[in-house]
Amino acid sequence: MGRTQRLREAIHSYLGEHGEANTTMILDHINSRFRWGATMNQIGNVLARDRRFEKVGFDDRSATGGFRIRVCIWSIAAS
Repeated sequence: MGRTQRLREAIHSYLGEHGEANTTMILDHINSRFRWGATMNQIGNVLARDRRFEKVGFDDRSATGGFRIRVCIWSIAAS
């Protein structure tokens, strides 16, 4: 957990304030808050592997070009 400690803590505090957020919203928050930012793969791996976070659903969106994008919705896991 050494390399992603600050990232995990920032995500945890963001979800603590907002309750639920999708992966894109979390990525935008991290990239606006920190100078070094993060990639979508880093955010996805942190959220999927840390037991403090749980996936609560999916957000289906339509993108340009006529295809759909499915984004996960995350929240803090119940203890």
